[in-house]
Amino acid sequence: MSLQCGIVGLPNVGKSTLFNCLSNAKAQSANFPFCTIEPNVGVITVPDERLNKLAELCKPERVIPATIEIVDIAGLVKGASKGEGLGNKFLANIRETDAIIHVLRCFDDDNVIHVDGSVNPLRDKEIIDAELQLKDLETVENRIQKVQKQATAGQDKQAKLALEVLLKYKEALSQGLSARTVQLENKDEEAIAKEMFLLTNKPVLYVCNVDEASAVSGNSYVQQVKEAVKAENAEVLVVAAKIESEIAELETYEERKMFLEEIGLEESGVNRLIKKAYALLNLCTFLTAGSDEVRAWTFTKGSKAPVCAGVIHTDFERGFIRAEVIKYNDFITLGGESACRDAGKLSIEGKDYIVQDGDIMHFRFNV
Repeated sequence: MSLQCGIVGLPNVGKSTLFNCLSNAKAQSANFPFCTIEPNVGVITVPDERLNKLAELCKPERVIPATIEIVDIAGLVKGASKGEGLGNKFLANIRETDAIIHVLRCFDDDNVIHVDGSVNPLRDKEIIDAELQLKDLETVENRIQKVQKQATAGQDKQAKLALEVLLKYKEALSQGLSARTVQLENKDEEAIAKEMFLLTNKPVLYVCNVDEASAVSGNSYVQQVKEAVKAENAEVLVVAAKIESEIAELETYEERKMFLEEIGLEESGVNRLIKKAYALLNLCTFLTAGSDEVRAWTFTKGSKAPVCAGVIHTDFERGFIRAEVIKYNDFITLGGESACRDAGKLSIEGKDYIVQDGDIMHFRFNV
């Protein structure tokens, strides 16, 4: 499942430092793989302690985690919507991603020059927001021209509904609001909105890059950001990229754990960021566990059993008969599949079963 999160931000906010930390995520989630597809795209493993516990029980030959793609998108400048700087490439790269990780500088440091001369995360956010909104407004206005005649001249109900949705977006974007702030009435409107691929309709996670002293509790800059994004239905994550780069250089799990404890963190910012990015993409994990392999499989939240079977192999979905499901906690508590069967903790599920995050699955199929 090749879904991507794009990291965006102004120059010198810590965006590339964070990406480089993510590219070393293999060192922070056991000996799992990391690879680079091209210079600015990384396949990042999703930290999942459940895999380690399953591996202790099953003693498998290999452990395979879930992954997501993270894209380091070139820094944006004012005028990107008009093609300034790397504007066209920047916007095209964002359009190809499924969610946005927006890095904001929330630290003071005279040695790190800010592109606009001073530290102001709200101004930085507004610069990128404005460029994306202007591009979306251009897209919406072009679409309005195409459907307006159909909507007013005939009995095309779909065109009329599309026009209503477009006008809602135009009103919001014209006021400097992102498309994600628009409240849609029903699934029909949501379907139309999805087809528009608006940049500011993508789910977003704001990452506040702070100094070491603010790594645990944040600072006044972070509070400003949290207040500013309340209407957007967006999350805010506090990360100290400089610390994360130091953690990435430590070789052992024990060293990293000790370092984190010293600064008062239970988990590294990179691990928290990867997990948030996974959730941002509306992804969940089901598991398979045996002596040959313990593996995390990625699926979209709300998927039914046959669809999840198809994640393993298309034949599994095509010839789906049933799914045998054990809840992760039962598997760990009772000590494996055999004990769960004996205790009646293995359930047989049909085509309508909605798979839950952490389900341990075995699919029966016939092709």
